[in-house]
Amino acid sequence: MIKDITFGQYLPFDSFVHKIDPRTKLLLTIGMIVITFVAFNFWSLLLVAAFVLFVAAASKVPLKFYWKSIKPILIFVAITAVLNIFYISGETLLVRFWIFNIYLEGITRAVFVAIRIVLLIIISAALTYTTAPTALTDAIESLLSPLMKLGIDTHMFAMMMTIALRFIPTLIEETDKIMSAQKARGADMDSGNILQKIKAVIPILIPLLISSVRRAKELADAMESRCYHGGRGRTRMKQLHMGYRDAITYAASAGLLAGVILLNIFL
Repeated sequence: MIKDITFGQYLPFDSFVHKIDPRTKLLLTIGMIVITFVAFNFWSLLLVAAFVLFVAAASKVPLKFYWKSIKPILIFVAITAVLNIFYISGETLLVRFWIFNIYLEGITRAVFVAIRIVLLIIISAALTYTTAPTALTDAIESLLSPLMKLGIDTHMFAMMMTIALRFIPTLIEETDKIMSAQKARGADMDSGNILQKIKAVIPILIPLLISSVRRAKELADAMESRCYHGGRGRTRMKQLHMGYRDAITYAASAGLLAGVILLNIFL
């Protein structure tokens, strides 16, 4: 399961989505999250799902990577769906047993919420899969640049966010190595009750914490040895420029929002 987590990785493919300006992709991601919650019926949510799947296909990233991003949260999706089934009441009663009543509205709501969560994961994964960490840093810094007038160092904020995102795959890989090493020493992490499983996690967390601190120190030393002192006065090798791809993306997003609103009103 640990190896299947691919969130935070950048996959360099030659696609239309990869060539979109990172600022546009970041704004589009935020906009898609908002539009996903604006979709109030299945027709509007189906339109959002079709658009998200089209973007995923246009990125040329193999679908198995998106599936790896979804698989770790399937348990969370299932728990959320079950809670909606048993706790959402309605007018159409389907099943009644003990103290539980299952309504058609509850099942509908469960499916709706599950689809919405999956779409949010795909949207977030598409951003990291198609945007290099350095480009994402530049995009965040550029979008937050007006805050510099208030004395906020937006470059450091963007750098911290990007480093945290970049080290997600590294920490996952390190966790997998530590788990394999502990199992080779005879540690049992799969059997036992909940308390025993929690105790089995401690030999993983402590080495992982030590390794994370060591990596952070090494990164700080490397940045300091390269005379890195923040973004003030620094120039970029690659300048951000918006083009026709960004115009097409904004137009498509505006059309999607209009379509979702119309479907919410008339259906």
